[in-house]
Amino acid sequence: MTVIDPDTQAGWVPESECEDDVEDMPLSLRLSIADTLTLGNATCGFMAVYFTTTGILIPHLTGSDESGMARHSAATAVILMLLAAVFDLFDGLVARKLRSSPMGAELDNLSDLISFGLAPAYFVLVYGMVADDAYQRVSALAAIVVLLAVVLRLARFSCVTMKDGMFQGMPSPFGALTVVSIVLLELPFVPTLIAIIGVAWLMVSRVEYPKPRGVLAVAMLSWIVSAMGLLAAWAFDAPSGRLLLQTGCALQVVLGAVIPLFATARRVNSFRGNRREARAAQLP
Repeated sequence: MTVIDPDTQAGWVPESECEDDVEDMPLSLRLSIADTLTLGNATCGFMAVYFTTTGILIPHLTGSDESGMARHSAATAVILMLLAAVFDLFDGLVARKLRSSPMGAELDNLSDLISFGLAPAYFVLVYGMVADDAYQRVSALAAIVVLLAVVLRLARFSCVTMKDGMFQGMPSPFGALTVVSIVLLELPFVPTLIAIIGVAWLMVSRVEYPKPRGVLAVAMLSWIVSAMGLLAAWAFDAPSGRLLLQTGCALQVVLGAVIPLFATARRVNSFRGNRREARAAQLP
């Protein structure tokens, strides 16, 4: 029953009827705890773009010489991408432990596209505009390659069924952090460009990567926290902060290169083992 408030002449519905309306809400419109974490992922990705624009791009275009501000903003943008990776890690864990809404998978892909597609691609684009030895148009092309690689990676993830515990292609959070690490290393432009395109190729490749579960999830979370500490030390110009950051970025890049090598070696060994077993079975 709707009651009219004599002071405002507005209708209000008793609490019991509101609760009935919530219970009658379609399941597809209800957000679960995992969905809330996924939205946190998207928010972090958007804010990373915001800090990259206001703290790095705009000061460069206006001729500001505040290098400290650019350093703080770059660190903040990357920390937000790392936080997005934390949200992405936990929304999957929570979804497996608790329920997930029917639109959880779609929300996850859209959020990943913002945080691990748009944000790192935009970071590469801005790098091409502010770096002394960079070529803006070529950097824009590299940024598009990164973005399209993530789009294809996420689309394929929704269509292809992999064996349990494995991803096909470098996961987009790992790829995004590797791309950003390459930029932060401040290598010459050509090696930087080649490395970024290499990461984009790995994201759409058929190389198998293990899913972060159990001990691997704990290791990934520990690495993210350590990376945040390195970024904070660099942002606040701590002693040896730059060296620590370069060390952390180099480790991320090396890890991104080593995992495919181990995965390929394991696949080759498995193929050879199957061939030996097939030959042995054919012998009399």
